Amino acid sequence: MAETLVSTEPATGKELWTGEVGDADAEVRAARAAFQEWASKSVTFRMETLRRFANEVLISKNRFADLIARETGKPLWEAATEVEAVISKVEISISAYNDRTPQRRSEGALGAKVRVRHKPHGVLAVLGPYNFPAHLPNGHIVPALIAGNAVVFKPSEKTPAVGAFLVDLFHRSGVPEGAVRCLQGGPEQGKALAAHSDIDGLLFTGSARAGQALHRQFADTPHKILALELGGNNPLVIWDKTEIDPAAAIAVQSAYLSAGQRCTAARRLIVCDGKHEPLVEAIRKLTERLIVDQPHAKPAPFMGPVIDNAAADQLQRALAELERNGGRVIKPLERPQTDKPFLTPAIIDVTDVADRPDEELFGPVLQIIRVPDFDAAISEANNTRYGLAASLIGGTPKQYDKFWACVRAGVINWNKPTNGAPSNAPFGGVGLSGNHRPSAYYAADYCAYPVTSVTGELARASIAPGLRDPNLIED
Repeated sequence: MAETLVSTEPATGKELWTGEVGDADAEVRAARAAFQEWASKSVTFRMETLRRFANEVLISKNRFADLIARETGKPLWEAATEVEAVISKVEISISAYNDRTPQRRSEGALGAKVRVRHKPHGVLAVLGPYNFPAHLPNGHIVPALIAGNAVVFKPSEKTPAVGAFLVDLFHRSGVPEGAVRCLQGGPEQGKALAAHSDIDGLLFTGSARAGQALHRQFADTPHKILALELGGNNPLVIWDKTEIDPAAAIAVQSAYLSAGQRCTAARRLIVCDGKHEPLVEAIRKLTERLIVDQPHAKPAPFMGPVIDNAAADQLQRALAELERNGGRVIKPLERPQTDKPFLTPAIIDVTDVADRPDEELFGPVLQIIRVPDFDAAISEANNTRYGLAASLIGGTPKQYDKFWACVRAGVINWNKPTNGAPSNAPFGGVGLSGNHRPSAYYAADYCAYPVTSVTGELARASIAPGLRDPNLIED
């Protein structure tokens, strides 16, 4: 009897989807069989097929948004923005492919022609996360397909329904069924896919811990591409010369959008000690007004639940541990329903916590750290093994220049939130946040590899130094 996978709605606990757990061998085999035919199509053909995919998403946008909202718990308005991102990713990826992997021609010595073109890797595995179950894997899949790869996509076991729906839209648009495969399952299926000998690379979005394990695993396979898009312990520095209310709004958006389940969410708020109290109070008052409710509730909520009860339990334990070690709770992490993963936004001052854990608390928890001066703020911003997003609110242009130059991150903003990175720019981090293969606009870089060809109309060659005089060679 086949093993089944069940998905439930975080907000209600109702069963949403049931399906069979897949087999990595079978899915990779199907993708390998389809690869050559898909790769042999012209890039124009592949691009037009993906444009039809965008149209299929547009036709199904309301149903798609409803499914994302139900399976993730995020508000319906936010799920709708995710669907829009799926649609816009196609044209962005087409522009990126043309820009990042163009054909180049030049002249070589003796009339030779030099040409640079790009080839697909083959079969690429994509492991998707639950927080953006359509947009983030789509950001790997679309560039991979444009480049001519076949894809085996394993959705998160927490959002299998969205994954299945996404792949069905690809097939309905004319992408061959073998060119995009959907492998359903849990960690075991993900491990089997990542370790499969017949994939040519892995495109991963998820936790730093899983990314580290994959990096070690791929150390013995340098011929396989590995792109890691991981999490962040992101700093938000709010300094002087800024209006309090806009700064508080940016802090709330940075920390609590998507219930804090964004890899770019602000985890640490760094402020000037002695000048911080009006700002912190404004943030606290604003969080009190945030509506936390079911995805389809009226009025529309700002945030829904975290993904499941296990995630909620872990966040509550982490906050309690910070408090035991000297943290001062400014706004508690409350759980209105003990059997549901709804959490209210929390604020805790961890300045006096010794040996603060450098962990990504993936939920609505904002940690405040007070520092004496701007140099200390930069040092504290860099006091992490991660390096995804950082933002400075306020300060002077000179201070932002210093912040940009000295802070180690892949996304560095000024007077803007830490989250909401544009899709028409590269996205990624360093340290535990990634392996220097930024996605979004730069995804084209890791979905194809350059091939240099030198050609001539006639075979010409000469050997100059290093030959004996033929007249001096004895018979």
